[in-house]
Amino acid sequence: MKPTQATVGAPCWVELGTGDVAESGRFYSGLFGWTVETDPREEAGGYAVCSLGGVPVAAMSPLYAPGQPVAWTVTFAVADADTTAVRAGEQGGTLIMAPMDVFDAGRFSVLQDPTGALFCIWQPRNFQGFGLWDEPNAAGWAELATGDVPAATAFYQSLLGWSVSADGYPHLGVDDWTFGGVQELDSTGTPADVPSHWLLYFKTEDIAAAVEKAASLGAQTLMGPVDKPGTRHLAVLRDPQGAVFALYQAVR
Repeated sequence: MKPTQATVGAPCWVELGTGDVAESGRFYSGLFGWTVETDPREEAGGYAVCSLGGVPVAAMSPLYAPGQPVAWTVTFAVADADTTAVRAGEQGGTLIMAPMDVFDAGRFSVLQDPTGALFCIWQPRNFQGFGLWDEPNAAGWAELATGDVPAATAFYQSLLGWSVSADGYPHLGVDDWTFGGVQELDSTGTPADVPSHWLLYFKTEDIAAAVEKAASLGAQTLMGPVDKPGTRHLAVLRDPQGAVFALYQAVR
C-alpha cells in the first residue's frame, strides 16, 4: 500500500523517541535499509526523517520530556487536532502535549487513552505522513495491548471513528482499511509493570533472516519467530536503545 494522502482516523506516521538518534538510525538503516536525515534547523530539535527509496516511512526524535520512555509511537490523522484533543479529554483521555504547529507541515498533539496507552494525532497540511504501509521494510500493523479492551475500543471508536470486529482478536479499521488489532495486556506475556501500549509491526520478506540481522546489530529477541497459522510469521524484538517493535512476514 502506498498512501498519497492521510486517511482521517487511520495511522499516518510512526515515530521513535530515542536517547540516541544517531545510533538508532544506524540500527534501523542496517536492518531495513532506511536513509535517515536529521532536519538541520535548530528549531527542529534534532528530528530525523527516515525514508526508503526516497519515500518517507518513519521518524526519530530525541527524548524531549523527563521520564519519556524509548519507544515507537503511532500517529493517527485527524481533520482538526485542537477539536480532537478536547474531545479526547471529554471521553476519558489525557492531554500529554497540547496541539502545536510543526512549521507548515501540520499540527500535532500527544494524547493518552483512558487505559494508559500513548498515541499522537496529526492534522496534515503540507505533509501527509508515510508513503508506504504494509510494504517490505515499512510499518504495516499497529497492535494495542490494553488492560481494558472494551474501554479502549469505545474510546477510539468515538474519537477516531474506527470499526472494531467482533471476534477473538478484534481488528481495527477505518472505511475498508484494516490497520491493526487489540488484545488484553495480560494475554501478551508482557511483564506486569508494563502499561497499556501500542506495538508497531514492520513487514519483512524473510523473518528468520531479519531476526538474525537484528541480533547482529545488537537487538534482543523477545519472542519468536512464531507462526500464526494462515496469517503471518511474527517476532518481537527490543532494539539496542530499548524500544520494542515487531516484525511480520505474510504467509504465502
